[in-house]
Order: sequence, then structure tokens, then C-alpha cells
Amino acid sequence: MAYQRSLAVAAVSLAVLLVGCASSMPDAGARAARQDAHASAPQRAALRLQLASAYYAQGQLDVALAEAEQAVQLAPDDAQAYGMRALILAAQRQTLPAEKDFLYALRLAPHNPELSNNYGLFLCQTGRAAQSLAYFDAALADAAYVSPEKALNNGGACSLALQDYPRAGAYLLRAVRIAPDVAVTNAGLVRVYYQQQDYRQAAYYLQRLGKIATMESQAADVLWLGIKVQHKLGDTGAEAGLGAHLRNHHSGSPEYAAYQNGAFDE
Repeated sequence: MAYQRSLAVAAVSLAVLLVGCASSMPDAGARAARQDAHASAPQRAALRLQLASAYYAQGQLDVALAEAEQAVQLAPDDAQAYGMRALILAAQRQTLPAEKDFLYALRLAPHNPELSNNYGLFLCQTGRAAQSLAYFDAALADAAYVSPEKALNNGGACSLALQDYPRAGAYLLRAVRIAPDVAVTNAGLVRVYYQQQDYRQAAYYLQRLGKIATMESQAADVLWLGIKVQHKLGDTGAEAGLGAHLRNHHSGSPEYAAYQNGAFDE
């Protein structure tokens, strides 16, 4: 689903502290070269890890991987270096090397909640959603975890993929209490309640979603879901309004074709 894909991308991109921006990258690289001559190996590794994270955030994966490789060489026992390299390899669809790095990072730091969350997401993205939930739960068990909403949203998305709607709802309701204005959380709850045939509660989160995200930013499957919720409630005006947005922004989508065919229950 587009919602799950968008959630997955957001969660991975937030997994590591990201520094720098595109315009600062040449300066950062030059600064790193100057500092390498005077810094200790751990200091150089930390700088390379920051650069890898920043390049990763900008989508410059080849450069990010080169920086992560240097970080691993400089600090071969640093779990964060392996975790960063695993994220980059996963983004490059190098599944086996990415998994090897994730598992080694977790051996070095078995109680690191960020690593647990990231590996859980990796499992979910590689067709192992049922295995992923234990890693999200491990991350959430750490009271010091500073961003539990990431693991909660990931757990919700992967539970939705498994069609385990009660469990998805449990994750997402916890997430919405921590961060109430996150679009993917509210969209996930629309889906949970629609699947449980609680259309009024689905409409409640659909309304919240409309206040958080513009119609232009909403994926076709989310708009189509909203149309189906309003159809179930018999609100023809709201249904038509969402249908217009689906036509205007996603006219070539399968969801719009389904809407045109009146396939509300498929």
C-alpha cells in the first residue's frame, strides 16, 4: 500500500540523527579531510558516520556508503556504524549485506532501541512482517527510547500488512497519544477502524487527517479509503468531495478506476 510505503520511508529516514544539508556537504567533506590528520580514530569514525548520515538523508547513497565504510574501518566495534551502513545497503536493495550488518550491530548493542526498530522495519519491508513485531516491541520496552512513536507507527503499519487490525490499532493509538498530528498515524487509524467496520470512528480520524495534511499530499489509497468510509456512512457530499480530489490528483491510479466503477466493497 502507498500508505505503508510512505510510512516505511519516513521511519527509515528518521532512524539516525541526520546532520547537514545539501548546500553544506562540500564544506563538510573538506572539513572532514582537514580534521582526519589531527583526530583520533574514534573521532574520525564519528565524523565519517555523521557525513554518511547526512549524505543518506540527501539520497546520495553511493557517497553515504563510502563514508559508512570508512566509519566501520575506523571503529570496527561501533554498532552505530554497522547500523548506518545497514540502512544505506537496505536503501540500495542490497538485502543480504544489509541484514548481515543489522544482525552484527544488534550483537554489538543488543538493547539499542533504534537498531531494534530499524531491523524490525527491514524485516517488514522484506516480507517478514510477522517477525518484525518482536523487534518493535523490544524497542518500545526500553524506557529510555527517545522516539517511541517511530516503532509504534512501524508496528502499526506492519500489523496492517498482516491484517491484524486489533494489534495495529493498539500500536497506532499509542502513537497518536504521543504525536497526535502525524498524518500516517491518523491514516492508519482510518484503515484500522474501516476494516473493523467502525465507520464513525474511521470518519473521526479521517477528519483529523484532513486538518493535518492537504488533499494534494494524500496518497490515492488514502483518498479512496476516505471515499469508502463516507460511502458507508451515506455522506454523499463528503464522498463526492473526496472523489473530486482523487480525480484531480490521481486520475490515472487504480483507486480512481475503482471509484469510477463503484467498487466500494472490493
